[in-house]
Amino acid sequence: MTPDLILPHDGVLPQFASRPVWCGRGSTVIGAATLGAQAWLGDDAVIRADGQTVTLGDRLWLGHRSTVHIATFTHGTRVGDRVTVGRNAVVHACEVGSDVVIEDDVVILDGATVESSVVIEAGSTVFPRANLAAGFVYAGSPAKPKRPLTPEEIAERAERLREATGDSAPVPPADEPDVEESVFVARTARLRGRIALGAGSTVLFSCELSAEAGPIVVGADTNIQDNSVLRSRGEGIVIGRDTTIGHNVRMADCRIGARSLIGIGASIAPGTVIADDVMLAAGAATDPGQLLEGGQLWGGRPARILGPLDAEKRAMMSRIVEGYCEHGRAYKTLQAEAP
Repeated sequence: MTPDLILPHDGVLPQFASRPVWCGRGSTVIGAATLGAQAWLGDDAVIRADGQTVTLGDRLWLGHRSTVHIATFTHGTRVGDRVTVGRNAVVHACEVGSDVVIEDDVVILDGATVESSVVIEAGSTVFPRANLAAGFVYAGSPAKPKRPLTPEEIAERAERLREATGDSAPVPPADEPDVEESVFVARTARLRGRIALGAGSTVLFSCELSAEAGPIVVGADTNIQDNSVLRSRGEGIVIGRDTTIGHNVRMADCRIGARSLIGIGASIAPGTVIADDVMLAAGAATDPGQLLEGGQLWGGRPARILGPLDAEKRAMMSRIVEGYCEHGRAYKTLQAEAP
């Protein structure tokens, strides 16, 4: 089998040691990615090597709606053999050893190192540059050692996770998006209902935007990254211009201002209002109806102010927006040429 969508980056196509044993609906592999033998890719699994390399060992199991990505300017991603990743997890710009179990909704962030023989429990966040030593179960945000474990337990938990993620859920039919020429919507994204996408905006691979009640309005040059799910069931979702919605974000009816960044794996509760110029850290969550004041870095569960949004972070956020505008233009051309 082969993934649903394979695209090059800078002329480089992914390499496979052998055909994956399974590739689910909407699975996508892009750029300078190398996959070992006997890979299993679930529905909407996304592997993107568009700026750095991704190297994945033998017998990788990447669960439904999980994402492997890089940090364009700083870090690639390297994963060892016999690694099992559950559903809705993100492995981002990091090093992961062999015989590792990464459970559902885990986020591993830039520059982190996960040594071999580790279990990371569901919902945990591995902070940037953290080191998870071998032979332990980790949990929490940030992930901390919980107790030692044995090779037998690693194998048992890997098997249990694979059994739980093996089934596919039915997917409602998507609408054909009516967008202007400057907008990029990935072929594997699914859009339903009243959705307005501003000029230069991008909706990346395996995203789901569902306007079941109120509309979803996305501002100009805003990017919604892989596997993010936006569901409107009330007043709707409005996102300002020049904003980044990171990988695997979950979002209900809310308002998000301009020039903001919603970090990887964040969860935005109904009624949340996020002002202009906000950075919400990866893995953070808001409470229903929470107001996030502008000009601040927020993080935690529930989100709280961690400090002012300094010039360095603002410049980084601007670079991400510019980079995704470039990605959108490039992917629009490549997707049109893909089989």
